[in-house]
Amino acid sequence: MLSFERGYGFREISQFSGWTNCWENDLGLSRPCGQDAVSRIFLPNGHGERRTQAVVASVSGHEHGGPPGLRSVLARHHDFRRLFTGNSISLLGSSVTTVALPLTAVVQLHASPAQMGYLGAATLLPHLVLGLPAGVWVDRMPYRRVLVIADLVRVPLLAAIPVLAMAGWLRMWQLYVVAAAVGVGGLFESVAAQSFIPRLVPRRQLLPANSVLMLSNATVATTGSASGGMIVALLGGPAALFVDALSFLAAGIWKARIRDSGAVSAPPRERRLWRDVLEGTRAVLGHDIIRAVTVAATVGALAGQLQAVVMVLYLVRDLGLSSGLIGVVIAVGGAAGILGAALASPITRRLGPGPTFIAGMFLSSVSGVTIAMADRPRHFVWVLAVLVAGQILYGVGPSLFGVNQQTFRQALIAPELLSRANATWRFLIYGMQPLGALLGGMLATMLSLQGTLMAGSALMLAGTGIAALSPLRSLRELP
Repeated sequence: MLSFERGYGFREISQFSGWTNCWENDLGLSRPCGQDAVSRIFLPNGHGERRTQAVVASVSGHEHGGPPGLRSVLARHHDFRRLFTGNSISLLGSSVTTVALPLTAVVQLHASPAQMGYLGAATLLPHLVLGLPAGVWVDRMPYRRVLVIADLVRVPLLAAIPVLAMAGWLRMWQLYVVAAAVGVGGLFESVAAQSFIPRLVPRRQLLPANSVLMLSNATVATTGSASGGMIVALLGGPAALFVDALSFLAAGIWKARIRDSGAVSAPPRERRLWRDVLEGTRAVLGHDIIRAVTVAATVGALAGQLQAVVMVLYLVRDLGLSSGLIGVVIAVGGAAGILGAALASPITRRLGPGPTFIAGMFLSSVSGVTIAMADRPRHFVWVLAVLVAGQILYGVGPSLFGVNQQTFRQALIAPELLSRANATWRFLIYGMQPLGALLGGMLATMLSLQGTLMAGSALMLAGTGIAALSPLRSLRELP
């Protein structure tokens, strides 16, 4: 199933729930491995860490020379470049919607705070309701088809809002429906894209491929909101959403040009939704490395959202910063995210994927403590310096662990389980966000805004400890 470059001569051997498969890179076909191959890779007598490292080393490609840079992965692999281009176009368009949709609700429809909360919840609802079965449904269709459909169905949905606004028919319930439907498209697109990447680049280039995608995401996150604000200022909220509709149309056209259909090869069997969901969950929780990464990241997502809901309040109420300074502080974090994405691949090559993942989580944990320290003493230079330092940690850390956690799943989970595993991952991470937001509000009421930031850092450090006590700490071969 996998699309590898010829001549590397390595095989992937994965073991889940008692079965073992082997994929030969020359033909990309799945076939059972012999017992000799399994015994040469999986060491007996409880040497769990050594066994895992042997599997990773078998797919790392280090024996064939150093890993390529970020530019080469785009230059050498045309289908991946088309996916990257389409993804970047849709991200730029979505940055407009991030600003335009809530402004449309506030300015055009005079939405109440409760209605704004419902609008925000509508975007997360698909991940909670459809997060687990989405992986099964994506698994049953070619990835390219899922990507194109997910983009094209969002075109009329977003284009309908300016039409309804001009006709005077726009209502809040319509924004809820569009937000939820666009969220469904985003869910399916993300699961399919993450599962498609191992087919578009050889296994030894997964790390730079994920790094260049992270770099694109960080760049858009930093510059996109400002660009979106300018477009909204020029066109108005509803009309600006038409720009996003056009971006999804362009993204769908680019992704339709991908030559690999992304059809998943799997043995014929009876399909049952929840049994297939359970298999994807086992793939995530049944592997030592993936389980440690998943649990650590889930705890980190809870802690991160706990801090996010009080961050602006802390900057405004406790530190007394102006809107302009808050924008500068946030921009520093975005720039640091770009830097972290650019450095993720070389740092991983030097430290190894496991230690880099742990280091990224640690930096993210320390960032909250650092920002909380800006409250004492209240000298402007001190406050600004501490906030900049905290935002740099907050930007670099997620890039380091984000690139590697995605590479772990793509390298260590069997191809026919990957979309289900990715859906399970998103369900857990997005499922923690509403709980984290609720917990952050409660802690801010009981403690203080500063205390809430510290509590979030403590919780994230606990997630870092989970990763540090797992086989990740000695995983120094690139998957």
